[in-house]
Amino acid sequence: MSQIKKAVILAAGRGTRMGDITDELPKPMVEVKGKPILESIIGGLVANGVSEVLVVVGWRKEVITEHFGSGEGFGCAISYVEQVVQDGTGRVVELAKDFAGSDPFILSYGDILVSPESYAPLVDFTDVEGKLTVKIDEDVRKGGAVFIEDGMVKDLIEKPKEGQPTSPYYNAGIYSFSPQIFDYTAKLELSPRGEYELTDAIQAQVKDGLRVAAVELEGDWADVRDPEVLKELNE
Repeated sequence: MSQIKKAVILAAGRGTRMGDITDELPKPMVEVKGKPILESIIGGLVANGVSEVLVVVGWRKEVITEHFGSGEGFGCAISYVEQVVQDGTGRVVELAKDFAGSDPFILSYGDILVSPESYAPLVDFTDVEGKLTVKIDEDVRKGGAVFIEDGMVKDLIEKPKEGQPTSPYYNAGIYSFSPQIFDYTAKLELSPRGEYELTDAIQAQVKDGLRVAAVELEGDWADVRDPEVLKELNE
């Protein structure tokens, strides 16, 4: 059994939907129940055996680097890389290429909150080329619809429009990848939204017959996307 020891967290965005909350803070440093979201993510990963974390920083990066430093106080080694151009989730993954080397890694968005046990199935990386988490009963029009067959991802549609096929499975924004993902992000073309989409790279892997397993998350999950969600979580 292969156990993942590395994780990459995407924490570069400003989070414009948060309004003035993120004027001074990067969104992943917004507090939920008295703790920055990013600290909860790192704590959950470390609790599952992750020992090396790469944080992709951008907006107000010094708030993150000063808080976490080298990671000593958080039970892991933390390094940083800056995303200078905000051109989508597909290209940003390439910043993790040197960090990953020949090892598989977990990838999480910096605003996705889950319970620590949710990371356990992602750390076990056996007989697959990737893993993708899903939730049921979320509005797939706000994220991605995932189509699953025998536990494996068969297709992905980003923010499906009226008339497009849909699915009860919502892309929950936490993944495990082998370094093969970099072969696919390197070939990405701009999406209709004018961005390089990570989901397009995963879709290409699936079309090529690579095994990407779907992991249904049990328990709490939150995409801290706006002040309304933040208020609910803190009440």
